[in-house]
Amino acid sequence: MTGKLFIITAASGTGKTSLVKQLLDRTDNLTVSISHTTRSPRPGETDGVHYHFVDKAAFETLIGESAFLEYAQVFDNYYGTSQKAVSDLLTKGVDVILEIDWQGALQVKQKFTDAVMIFILPPSRDALRTRLSGRGQDSQEVIEKRLAGSLTEMRQYDKFDYVVINDDFEIALADLQTIIKSHRLTLNAQSVRNAALIAGLFAD
Repeated sequence: MTGKLFIITAASGTGKTSLVKQLLDRTDNLTVSISHTTRSPRPGETDGVHYHFVDKAAFETLIGESAFLEYAQVFDNYYGTSQKAVSDLLTKGVDVILEIDWQGALQVKQKFTDAVMIFILPPSRDALRTRLSGRGQDSQEVIEKRLAGSLTEMRQYDKFDYVVINDDFEIALADLQTIIKSHRLTLNAQSVRNAALIAGLFAD
């Protein structure tokens, strides 16, 4: 059985990371692909858990080897998704989440046309600014740069299949769970998952 690919995109500060973490905790047979990046680890981040942290030269070598399903340059750093890692998981029947920006999402959609694309939006611009400022890790200059980049990215929401508003965390999480469950209940998915049961029902 082949797993389903879910792409989750959001502007910085929208709460995507927290939502995905809880989604993984509450949903079986679901994992997230660990991206490669050239940015430095933030406090509390671990190599191989949150990202595969590599330098620019190593990343560009992987580009030359066509190792990435998608990659993009965001805020002066590279981010990329390992093609082999995702394909291996899907082949095993595991549903996979890609946490990537909109450029990467469109690249992946060209290769996996049945991938489900989900965009998470904040409830307001003020809420987004507050969340970005509340991290306490970045200078005001960096915050303003991220806010401007976030607004540009959010304008791409209409290219996605679903939009989730992260105003109330639990409601947004329930919306994400509903999207995943609905795709697990399609005719195609159920026909594969319950092939033996269905065959037994209609056996002569």
